[in-house]
Amino acid sequence: MAKSHGKKYTELAKSFDRNKLHDITEATATVKRCATAKFDETVEIHVRLGVDPKKSDQNVRGTVLLPNGTGRTVRVIAFAKGDKAKEAEAAGADVVGDQELIDRVKAGFTEFDVAVATPDMMGAVGSNLGRILAQKMPNPKSGTVTPNIGAAIRDIKAGKVEYRLDKTGIVHTIVGKASFGEQQLAENVATLLDAIVRAKPSAAKGTYIRSVTLTSTMGPGVKLDPNRVKPTAATS
Repeated sequence: MAKSHGKKYTELAKSFDRNKLHDITEATATVKRCATAKFDETVEIHVRLGVDPKKSDQNVRGTVLLPNGTGRTVRVIAFAKGDKAKEAEAAGADVVGDQELIDRVKAGFTEFDVAVATPDMMGAVGSNLGRILAQKMPNPKSGTVTPNIGAAIRDIKAGKVEYRLDKTGIVHTIVGKASFGEQQLAENVATLLDAIVRAKPSAAKGTYIRSVTLTSTMGPGVKLDPNRVKPTAATS
């Protein structure tokens, strides 16, 4: 069933050529202009890749530190003990603990966005919280299981985001807020695309980046030209 949109969305969608393939600067300017909600809309990017998500050797997943952050306050919990717990607290983790934090999450605590852990805690975390945390489960591939827990927390707080391929072959993530300046958003978009380009699996054949769409929470999607985006991102 086709999704229906309100009058304001329809008017905004008609204010620019929806079929045109923009460069990053044009796209960020258009997205900002179309972000007219009363709240500070999040700017999202959706990248369709020419890989087979069913094949493990074509998986695309990683993290990247956006130069201008995400504009979001990220709540981080840290599973750590001893000196590493003190390190996590000093780095700004919102909640730190070992078994008592595991028990708290098991009891229904969900007021956090990212969970990190030291390697020695993962046995207890995995066996107790695997199903509960699901995609929030600390993972070495996303940098959330690490002995350098303080650095990981500081990066997450500063604007580190994870990108990962979904079942339809698309990467969805955020690149900032509509209140950001055009240059700030453009830098974040270029940095993210650079990371995705560099993460291209060796098994991927043909066109790697097939389409890129930038949008705000309530605004229409703006298409980027993959052929103009990739060289800019790869050399930034």
